[in-house]
Amino acid sequence: MRFLIRVVVNAFAIWVVTLIPALQVSVIAFPPGETLQLVLTLLLVAVIFALVNTIIGTVIKVLAFPLYILTLGLIGLLINAFLLWLTAWLTHWWNWGLRVEDFWWGLVAAIIISLINWVFGIILRPRPKD
Repeated sequence: MRFLIRVVVNAFAIWVVTLIPALQVSVIAFPPGETLQLVLTLLLVAVIFALVNTIIGTVIKVLAFPLYILTLGLIGLLINAFLLWLTAWLTHWWNWGLRVEDFWWGLVAAIIISLINWVFGIILRPRPKD
């Protein structure tokens, strides 16, 4: 259940990022490109992004632990941007998916996605039972 909530929040965050044209991040929907296909594409891209973050992101974060200490965690921003770019690269083989035109705007997009995930994580956090 938590994975599904995480996927929906990621899909919402990616959608919000695509609404900002200056970031040059877009989602190309399944044909014919109606609203349903856009939502399904966002959900599938969010699943791929969650899997990339879970599998590859964990390995990179463990290997980059000394850099986290050295840069006081700022390397995490670059790692998140790389994972977003990697998700775009994985989906570019088809006629649908995420497109990130520039890595540095992808960095800003990754920051916005992280902020949205953080806010929703606080709101949707399970309450401890008293």
